[in-house]
Amino acid sequence: MSKLPDNSRQSLLPSFLYSSASSTKQHFGFDNLSNANRHNDHVLPRSPSGDAAGPTASRFVIQSPKEKIELYSPAFYAACTAGGILSCGLTHTAVTPLDLVKCNMQINPAKYKSISSGFGVLLREQGARGLFKGWVPTLLGYSAQGACKFGFYEFFKKYYSDIAGPEFAAKYKTLIYLAGSASAEVIADVALCPMEAVKVRVQTQPGFARGLSDGFPKFVKAEGAGGLYKGLVPLWGRQIPYTMMKFASFETIVELLYKYSIPTPKDQCSKSLQLGVSFAGGYIAGVFCAVVSHPADNLVSFLNNAKGATVGDAVKKMGVWGLFTRGLPLRIVMIGTLTGAQWGIYDAFKVFVGLPTTGGATPAPAAKA
Repeated sequence: MSKLPDNSRQSLLPSFLYSSASSTKQHFGFDNLSNANRHNDHVLPRSPSGDAAGPTASRFVIQSPKEKIELYSPAFYAACTAGGILSCGLTHTAVTPLDLVKCNMQINPAKYKSISSGFGVLLREQGARGLFKGWVPTLLGYSAQGACKFGFYEFFKKYYSDIAGPEFAAKYKTLIYLAGSASAEVIADVALCPMEAVKVRVQTQPGFARGLSDGFPKFVKAEGAGGLYKGLVPLWGRQIPYTMMKFASFETIVELLYKYSIPTPKDQCSKSLQLGVSFAGGYIAGVFCAVVSHPADNLVSFLNNAKGATVGDAVKKMGVWGLFTRGLPLRIVMIGTLTGAQWGIYDAFKVFVGLPTTGGATPAPAAKA
């Protein structure tokens, strides 16, 4: 592959979403755009060749706020990582009661027959405090996962865009969203897996442990250190499709919302409206995520609950239909809310540190020679 020129090294894909500091200054000066152009076109002027020929020939489309952090710098990726920690750690911990009922419905459907009866059983047997059983491994595990998921997604999205080059990155942007999110999730699940294993065992085996402090050493003693990663492949099977759907559908949904439902260009919308779009896009994406990843979620719960269990054992006991449907309505509610809140928190943090929200622009059409 020939070496890309220096002025093509910035990712075109994030260019659909963000602007550089220099182009931001030009935009806020309104030197080159008329009011009509600002309303009808999100794209800054380009040279016919697509190369930057001057200060006005920027590839960037959506203008960011006054940036305190340089895009794609180490500080930018650090901010995205911190936003991911807050996004995933806080939201998963908040829905621990739903997750607890869902896991028990998957493992023991005879006892936990429905959402309402499941909560009733837990309240009778463990009290209100028992609804948050396993919250510490949940917080630690999903904070680590969120750091890798969002931080590496931003990295891989730009990395793959640079490899593809401007033309192909524009044409196949959805494939780049999918590849970037899948790559990030492979790493994120390695960080999550040990805490997920302990969490499921604590939540679904009465009397096993009170929480992480006694559950972790007891798990390692019973299963060995390697047992912490026994569920890694099913976790990948659950989380990689989930995350690919989560990021690619979110980016697409938000783009469509700004294109067809909101009459004002994104860069002229208030930050509160932009964050509302992020939450709405995240919630809709979460519904798709729940359906796609649910069979693997059932497998993860089954394997982490039963010593020596295999995927074949899970399929035999639960059945194919059970893998797809057991606990699904609750998971749709949980994951839809969770994903919407995650994107809202993540983008709110980005706005807080002076970065633009995620998504929302259609790439510039390639200029014809």
